[in-house]
Amino acid sequence: MQCKIFDMDKTDDYKYVVIFSRYQGKLLLSRHKDRSTWETQGGHVEPGETIEQAARRELWEESGAKEFTIQPVCGYWAAHDEQDPGANGAIYLADITELGPLPESEMAETRLFDALPENTTYPWITGPLWQHVQELGL
Repeated sequence: MQCKIFDMDKTDDYKYVVIFSRYQGKLLLSRHKDRSTWETQGGHVEPGETIEQAARRELWEESGAKEFTIQPVCGYWAAHDEQDPGANGAIYLADITELGPLPESEMAETRLFDALPENTTYPWITGPLWQHVQELGL
């Protein structure tokens, strides 16, 4: 797998959003009901949504975040190899001030982490993207 990071452009031509969220000074990750690994909140941008609308929706659906600020960070492209057309996405950073109950969705639970755990769902994407966010000092 390959993951490339680039400056976020001003279009809404992204297929996915990935949200790194913080709550009480820690990284908040979610666990899908069908997996034992941890992942950021995020998913597909739905037809008619802006990338920010998708990020806000996915953050709430997958964490229960009620009150938060959110900011764009960068774009990314991920693929199996150079011949794979891959998919592009937008990275957001959210600072959550209030969590509500986890909505009924594909997520089973959320958990706070001091650092990114080794058992992430998409390590070839999540690791490099989190490292980039940290390098930016956000």
